[in-house]
Amino acid sequence: MHVAQDAARTKSVGLGFAIVSAVTFGGSGPFAKALIGAGFSPQQAAWLRILGAAALLIPLVLLLRGRAGIASAHRSWPQLVLYGLTGIAGCQTLFFIAASRLPVGVAILLEFTGPVLVVAWLRFVRHSVVPRSAAIGVGIALVGLACVVEVWSGLALDLVGLLAGLGAAACQATYFLLIDRLTGVADPLVMTAAGSAVGAVVLTLIAAPWAAPFGVLGDVVPIGNHHAPAWTFAVWIVVISTVVAYLTGAAAVQRLSAAVGGAVAYVEVVAATLFAWVLLDERLTGTQLLGGTIVLAGAFVAQSSVSRTKKQAELPPLEPSHV
Repeated sequence: MHVAQDAARTKSVGLGFAIVSAVTFGGSGPFAKALIGAGFSPQQAAWLRILGAAALLIPLVLLLRGRAGIASAHRSWPQLVLYGLTGIAGCQTLFFIAASRLPVGVAILLEFTGPVLVVAWLRFVRHSVVPRSAAIGVGIALVGLACVVEVWSGLALDLVGLLAGLGAAACQATYFLLIDRLTGVADPLVMTAAGSAVGAVVLTLIAAPWAAPFGVLGDVVPIGNHHAPAWTFAVWIVVISTVVAYLTGAAAVQRLSAAVGGAVAYVEVVAATLFAWVLLDERLTGTQLLGGTIVLAGAFVAQSSVSRTKKQAELPPLEPSHV
């Protein structure tokens, strides 16, 4: 009886952590967009976020994991470097570029088509047999994506933003595939800290942070119809939307199955859209909202189908990356 109660309590706590993680991740887009509006480039905003996260997470790893954390990172350093390049630097930078040129809700919907690309990779590159339900999920997601971008209007969305959003989806898909090798090998906290360190180094070469307008951080700047000090946006995307979001996500995975955690992660899309509506007054059309619902349904079916296949093959299930 007590064992069952403890298990139920653990799952409830894990579900709470998963929801907090999804909501805090969802807040990154609007605050980053406001920071970009204040003068930072999307690359510089991503660099600031990732460097800040690394500065907070690396000491935490050394404090909580010590030599074991360093050894864990050393054992899987090639995968961690790739994770830093794609799941951290690539995914976040491309998402910020997309969010700066498109409604935040559309940008994150594009990124969450990652599971569709995973199915395509497994089928056409690895030549793996994928369930029919996965192919159906891909088809559903593509129909929804056509509604989101309103293809009948001749792709009315900004082309660079559209390509950046799809690039973020490709980085997310790479993360999905990396999870197979890193789950059970790399500690989630170590993985996030190491990936952030790699991402910060790479983006230093790309973002030219020495040219960033750090002076505006002390200014009061607009965020939609509101105004606030720009430094608060930076603090939010570093502390809340990165450190807190990743830590609560790791805590959720430890208490829930990855499949359940992955399903709850789709709350991030809803949260990002609501944040953008409240803070930036960005509203999606009825067609885009319907298309977004279809995209999420198709991506979820595709992800769930591939996850079941991997579970049967005694491989860990997929889990969404975050922005």
